[in-house]
Amino acid sequence: MRKINLIIYIVLLLLVPILSYGQIEGEVLKPEGGKFLLTGATVVTVTNGVLEATDVLISEGKIQQIGKNLSASEATVVDCNGHFIYPGMIDSGTRMGLVEVGSLAETQDYAEIGNVTPNMQALTAINPNSVVIPVTRVSGVTTTLSVPAGGLFPGTSALINLNGYTPDQMFAGFKGVPMNFPTLARRGRWDRRSDEDIEKDAKKAMKNIDELWEKASTYMKLEDAEAELTYYPEMEQLAKVVRGELALMVEVNKAEDIKNAIKWIKEKEVQKAILTGVSEGYRVAKEIAESGLPVITGPVLAIPSRDSDRYDAAYSNAGKMQKAGVKVALRTNEAENVRNLPFNAGFAAAYGLGKEEALKAVTIVPAEIFGVDDKLGSIEEGKNATLFIADGDPFETKTQIKHVFIDGYKIPMTSRHIRLYQEFLERNPGLEK
Repeated sequence: MRKINLIIYIVLLLLVPILSYGQIEGEVLKPEGGKFLLTGATVVTVTNGVLEATDVLISEGKIQQIGKNLSASEATVVDCNGHFIYPGMIDSGTRMGLVEVGSLAETQDYAEIGNVTPNMQALTAINPNSVVIPVTRVSGVTTTLSVPAGGLFPGTSALINLNGYTPDQMFAGFKGVPMNFPTLARRGRWDRRSDEDIEKDAKKAMKNIDELWEKASTYMKLEDAEAELTYYPEMEQLAKVVRGELALMVEVNKAEDIKNAIKWIKEKEVQKAILTGVSEGYRVAKEIAESGLPVITGPVLAIPSRDSDRYDAAYSNAGKMQKAGVKVALRTNEAENVRNLPFNAGFAAAYGLGKEEALKAVTIVPAEIFGVDDKLGSIEEGKNATLFIADGDPFETKTQIKHVFIDGYKIPMTSRHIRLYQEFLERNPGLEK
């Protein structure tokens, strides 16, 4: 009986957004495909400067043409006079689509049982109908990296565009295997271990990683030799990292741990590695720059990691690393509040990164890190038409996002937040009887 009640509860939970959608809007609005001519905009290309009073032609999911006074038969004209066109923003680390209700374990798919589960695919678990997706994309965030959590190798992350009926339709072309690098620091104020125990645990975890890497290397060699192998999905996936088919995303934050991680990556000759988290990167920015490793850092809207740090340590971290020569992308590390990526970037811009570099850190830089810069990250002819139109700077809270396109589809500018706002703005019937 309890199981039946739980199933009913989950079904009703999934129906609530659909029912409320119909009640408030009266009809279901769907993404609109076709040919679109965006006219008279200020186009912020990111890679080729800012183009004033410029048109953008979208057709077959691509940016077909950029120029002045363009014309196209049978195209839907979108007047962008006085508005700005930006490439869609990319959040380089989230749990998007893997969490629906934080307090309900049955709707959380970002963590698996076990310490070593690199074969578990985030893409398989993503819910394309998540209520969070429309809330996020109407804020100009069109692409996110969904990352599993928990354990040493928690799974395989996936880059997704926030439009599609199935995870495969949403897949944006990048997968990476996250690894939680052992830390010599305390896990939090609640951590009562002695310094000796902390060091002992870190060494044990490091030994475990070395052994796993050696196993994966051996498995790869046996695969290459076409040897008959016993089914071992964990090693099969890690072998792809050793071979360089998948990137290793090393989650590391404390300064000393970052240096140890860089050393380990070099010793193991990891072909594709990305440092993630990196909250104390500013302390070892020179070492990171010398390693040549790209960094995904954030959230920017965070408190300092040490009591002795300046109040703006998290805000200025990205800027200090970028000025030292590190390639830096930003993430929110959120599930529900990925929509706040522009404001994370805004704080980073204000505290040393600068507006131009902050925009790159949520567009072309992550596209380059993920190897999808031929499709995403800038406004260029031939790239996917994944962009948004705004009436101002997207990093400012007053700015309104007017239109969003993902892979050429014009996205309906509605979400559960917007529908509830519309419903209660003018209540009918109101409070009066």
